[in-house]
Amino acid sequence: MARPRSTLPVMNLQLCYSDAYAREVEARVVAVEDAGAQLVVLDSTVFYPGGGGQPPDRGTLLRAADGRTWTVVAARKSGSEIAHELEPGAEPPRVGDRLVVDLDWARRHALMRTHTALHALCGVVWREYGALVTGGNMEPGTARMDFEFERMSGDLVDAIEAAVNAELARGREVRVNVLPRAEAFAIPDLIRTKVNLLPEGIQDIRTIEIVGLDLQADGGTHVANTAEVGRIRVTGYESKGRINKRIRIAVENG
Repeated sequence: MARPRSTLPVMNLQLCYSDAYAREVEARVVAVEDAGAQLVVLDSTVFYPGGGGQPPDRGTLLRAADGRTWTVVAARKSGSEIAHELEPGAEPPRVGDRLVVDLDWARRHALMRTHTALHALCGVVWREYGALVTGGNMEPGTARMDFEFERMSGDLVDAIEAAVNAELARGREVRVNVLPRAEAFAIPDLIRTKVNLLPEGIQDIRTIEIVGLDLQADGGTHVANTAEVGRIRVTGYESKGRINKRIRIAVENG
């Protein structure tokens, strides 16, 4: 299946933003930090540092020269760079070392499918009910999203589940783009959250578009086509306040 089309420039070779399907890259260690944990900064990475409800990636670093490996338990932003947090107690690699950076791909791909499913859910709820998002979170294969609904019922969530699965089955293309801030904010309804979480200082806005269904500002990783998601199942719903209702989903194959 083709990868998502992207016009996003590669900044500091943070490949997660330009090619979500990149699983491995060779890189050089440019810094090692001790910030309560051993953090390794590389000149190139495929790791996503987390954000927007999507957890950070996990994986390994391999030094081919001697076969030494390190487990990466998380990635995080360190200034403008992405740092790799090593398993506690590990002696870090040295600055200048050449490493192979390898994702836990099964976990990342599950998160890509889950994140895209949430965008399809958001697109359907916005199109059919005009409800804003008030929160959300995900793990591989499961997620929850909160919306501004005054009332929610089993019939309503059944209708939402059916509509989302119909959209996923249509095989809609998922596109990645980046726009100047002024151009991005000229798009109606680009921000679907109750609060705009994009700081004023961000001038280039990354967007994710499910063609024909949803277009939002977003920094996470996604699959190339909604057919790759499979199906969702609503596993529960609950009230989190007078006009704040939560929908929980699981992502299934087929």
